[in-house]
Amino acid sequence: QVQLVESGGGSVQEGGSLRLSCAASGYINRGYCMAWFRQAPGNEREVVAKSGGGYAARYADAVKGRFTISRDSANLYLEMNGLKREDTAMYYCAAELGYCANVRTAGEFRIWGQGTQVTVSS
Repeated sequence: QVQLVESGGGSVQEGGSLRLSCAASGYINRGYCMAWFRQAPGNEREVVAKSGGGYAARYADAVKGRFTISRDSANLYLEMNGLKREDTAMYYCAAELGYCANVRTAGEFRIWGQGTQVTVSS
C-alpha cells in the first residue's frame, strides 16, 4: 500500500522560497502520475503541478515560472520561489497509477498525503 508524507511547509514572507517534499512508501514507480495540489479555506482543491513518466511537467498558470516540480524514484518535490500571499494554502501530494494526461482533477487521484501548510505573509 502506497503512503505519501509531505514536509517542508511553513511561514514565509512574500518573495520568499520554500521546498516541499513528498516521501512515498510502498511500491511506486514512474508508472504513477504524481502531483501537488493546494487548497485554501473556502476554495476547491486545485492542481499546482503534475509529473509522470514520459510526461512533461505541467503547471497551473498561477505558478508558472515560480514553482518547479521534480521527482527522484518515489519522492516528489516542489520548489516554490517568489511566493505570493495568494499561494497560502494547504499543499497536498497525490499519486495515481496511469498517465498524467488522464488524471486532471483531485477526484481522479486516489492516493493522498496528509498535507503541509504554506503561509505567505506581506
